Amino acid sequence: MAKEMIIEKSITIDKPSRVVFDFLKITKNQETFSVWNMKDSGKETASSGIDGTEGFTYSWNSKNKSVGAGSQKIKKLVDGHSIEYDLNFERPMKNIGTSKFIIESIAADQTKVTWNFRGPTKFPMSLFIGLIKKMLGKDIAQSLEHLKSNLEK
Repeated sequence: MAKEMIIEKSITIDKPSRVVFDFLKITKNQETFSVWNMKDSGKETASSGIDGTEGFTYSWNSKNKSVGAGSQKIKKLVDGHSIEYDLNFERPMKNIGTSKFIIESIAADQTKVTWNFRGPTKFPMSLFIGLIKKMLGKDIAQSLEHLKSNLEK
């Protein structure tokens, strides 16, 4: 059984990489493209620090079981290239993980965005890793489609 789950999805956005990076580094912008954030617009949220900088923490608390409660903290920013988060899930299941956006310029007005998620899998959840990866992969791909749509407007 795999001890770590890794999911990675990519999309090409018809915007310069600087525009894409500057949008993605603002964690609160996830409200406009992340399927999880969009599932409960009435969830309680809190934040600390300066959004778009290392150390910024965003937390959520929702009664919706597919949203749950947890927090994410900007762990590392590489200007124009990547944003890495530490994730802490409280509900529906306690777990930790990391998430990373990788932004690559492929032309003057075209950018490839890769969204990477990593998290430990413990027994008995490790038995369902294939199903979990499929569900989370679908949500990440859909979120990237929302991101593309929002930025290309």
